[in-house]
Amino acid sequence: MNTNRWIGVACGLCVCLTTLLPERAYAAAYPEKPVRMVIHIGPGSSMDIVGRILGQKLHEAWGQPVIVDNRGGAGGTIGIGVVAKAPADGYTILFASSSMAIASSYYRKLPYDTLRDFDPVTQITSRYNVLVVRPDSPFRSVADVIAAAKAKPGVLTFGSGGGSGSSDHMAGELFNLVAGTKITHVPYKSGAQAQGDLMGGALSIYLGGMPINLPMIRRGRVRALGVSSAQRSPLLPDVPTLAEAGLQGYEVNVWYGLFAPRGTPPQVVSTVSAAVSRVVRSPEIRDRLAGLGAVSEGTSPEAFSRYFRDDVAKWARVVKAAGAAAN
Repeated sequence: MNTNRWIGVACGLCVCLTTLLPERAYAAAYPEKPVRMVIHIGPGSSMDIVGRILGQKLHEAWGQPVIVDNRGGAGGTIGIGVVAKAPADGYTILFASSSMAIASSYYRKLPYDTLRDFDPVTQITSRYNVLVVRPDSPFRSVADVIAAAKAKPGVLTFGSGGGSGSSDHMAGELFNLVAGTKITHVPYKSGAQAQGDLMGGALSIYLGGMPINLPMIRRGRVRALGVSSAQRSPLLPDVPTLAEAGLQGYEVNVWYGLFAPRGTPPQVVSTVSAAVSRVVRSPEIRDRLAGLGAVSEGTSPEAFSRYFRDDVAKWARVVKAAGAAAN
């Protein structure tokens, strides 16, 4: 009886190990081929800059190419939808931003379910926006912008990289909500396009990401009036926060994070999360991102999942209060 019992136990263990080995072996070998990283905005934006830095470092760490695939448009929902339909094998991942959380309440119909169709992998960075104008603009302060906007409602314009429903768009709508203004939104597929039209005179202001605006501020190509952070940025110590400048309680923190299609093997999700954390927390990349106005994060899948759900709920409240949902 004892012998038979032990034979049964041994057979049971073999079955369990046989079940577990494929996933573990798969994870140990990952990645065995190029990985496609979809960025839901066009080239040249703050998001694209950070995504390409990450992609290059993951290439070096894995020995496999990380192919950046820019899929901009419709507030990021086009690129997000591409990943939702991709095989859940870890070879197509989504580089997303706060726009993904915003879109879930901004758009009435989406080709995916924001909370159901993705596995959060890690929060990569957080960063703030900065309000900029042309050097020859008559606006010397945030108060000037507000006064002009109230004097002529709907005449001033602000641009957004990523289009309607993006984090740039909602940063501008929150500005309108807090300031009591009506500045007209003009959507673009990337921050570079919005910035180009600002400098060309087609836009009044641009409340865009620090990474894309900081180099232009330093070159004197645009003038900074305010930052969206709770405290002044050490990179722009003489520029007030928007809250200091008169928009009491105004703060916009934009995150970048990685997602995989729902059902991706947990060991692969953990492998990618750990690799990204090592990259963004390394002194070289942490300092490089800090120089762009981005803070390195590198959180666990569980922590990012909780943060993401909270952000979806937060932006739903802002979209409702601003009356900014798409028709």
